[in-house]
Amino acid sequence: MYQTRAYSAASPTSPLDPDTIPRRDPTDHDVQLEILFCGVCHSDLHAVRDEWNSVMPTVYPIVPGHEIVGRVTSVGSAVTKFQPGDLAAVGVLVDSDGTCPQCQSNHQQYCPNLVFTFNSPDRHLGGVTYGGYSNSIVVDQRFVLRVPSNLDLAATAPLLCAGITTYSPLRHWRVSEGKKVGILGLGGLGHMGVKFARAFGAHVVVFTTSPAKVDDALRLGAHEVVLSRDVEQMNKHVGTFDFILDTISADHDVNAYLQMLGRDGHLTMVGLPSNPLTIPAFSLVAKRRSLSGSSIGGLAETQEMLDFCGAHNLTADVEVIPIQKVNEAYERLLKSDVKYRFCIDMTSLKSE
Repeated sequence: MYQTRAYSAASPTSPLDPDTIPRRDPTDHDVQLEILFCGVCHSDLHAVRDEWNSVMPTVYPIVPGHEIVGRVTSVGSAVTKFQPGDLAAVGVLVDSDGTCPQCQSNHQQYCPNLVFTFNSPDRHLGGVTYGGYSNSIVVDQRFVLRVPSNLDLAATAPLLCAGITTYSPLRHWRVSEGKKVGILGLGGLGHMGVKFARAFGAHVVVFTTSPAKVDDALRLGAHEVVLSRDVEQMNKHVGTFDFILDTISADHDVNAYLQMLGRDGHLTMVGLPSNPLTIPAFSLVAKRRSLSGSSIGGLAETQEMLDFCGAHNLTADVEVIPIQKVNEAYERLLKSDVKYRFCIDMTSLKSE
């Protein structure tokens, strides 16, 4: 075991402050990374403030961060995929049972015994896992991913959550050329949904409540933008979509967007509204529409996503900050005051 610097929160109302945390010494199958960049995800904020207590209570102190890009510093004797000096990444997961049907089919994100990068039971050291707001991390090689060398590292970090969360459902529902695709919301998730849908060849329409986001949606790759509070604009698109990706976390009327789908159209939710949905059965039955949710992707799909981004030079739009400004970033995140993800330059932690 060794010690490394980190930022942690001691309670739901505490700020993130400098700390020292333990990491396990690399085993034969482990990869040790020097963390260069770590994205700031809204789920980091939810966990730090224990806002998912009923589903996933937070154990304090908590070190968040699951959008990690770094450089390999050492590898175990059985590691075959990486060597010191390689660029590598770690996302939302750091372990799973490896034997269940979900793991065997490369859907580790649905494993009943998955281990999250932070705030999950740590079978190596006891307590809970600590995330990427730190200088270093040790992860089993199965959960470490290759980073294309042509991508900007800071802008790559959010791909490990925001990227794969949008890429996975778009691929699963076969978004491609000739399809009309709607993206609901233009935040950290939505802006990646626009980029991927456009790269897949679809006709992309962004739905937003904010007129101020129209130009940015077009810049990111949307062909059209619909102001969802404008009834006339909404009516023009009723029954015309093949697929809609819903990235909105605020409570909203999902049924209004189901009406946008054509026959056999599908809407997938990746945002997490706090209140239960009310969906009239007729909205689904009338045109054989369907509604689903989607988590992140499995390891193979996440690597596929990174390779796709490398081939198409796709990354997130980020604002890079030092770790010392992370509490300010959380407050700004609550106000949606970022385009479109914060990313922490973790070298700034060395000055603590």
